[in-house]
Amino acid sequence: MSLENLIVFRKAFSLACSIFEISKIFPREEKYSLTDQIRRSSRSVAANIGEAYRKKRYPKHFVSKMTDADAELSETLVWLYFAYKCKYIDKSTLQGLKSEIDEVGKLLGSIIQNPAPFTKKKN
Repeated sequence: MSLENLIVFRKAFSLACSIFEISKIFPREEKYSLTDQIRRSSRSVAANIGEAYRKKRYPKHFVSKMTDADAELSETLVWLYFAYKCKYIDKSTLQGLKSEIDEVGKLLGSIIQNPAPFTKKKN
């Protein structure tokens, strides 16, 4: 199985791309704060999943990187709340992205709780 075949990776990558597109409308004065932070944290979710995938032969390292991905996912949600509070995104956009975040979070939580299917060594 390749990284691109992992549903959690595909969904996290798609979420980061959606956030990138939406963040293009943020005000210029947010370029080095909110815009930068939300793009970094959302991309970091997929990046940490990628790192975890490469460490799959080391279960503790794998779980650690998946946990990092989950933490970045939570950070992304906080930045979205800021974007909503500052009126850069509407409630519908927030709810749609939150739904995607919840889905990725459930997948990450499941993998963290039961990493064995992802970390089994091939003979």
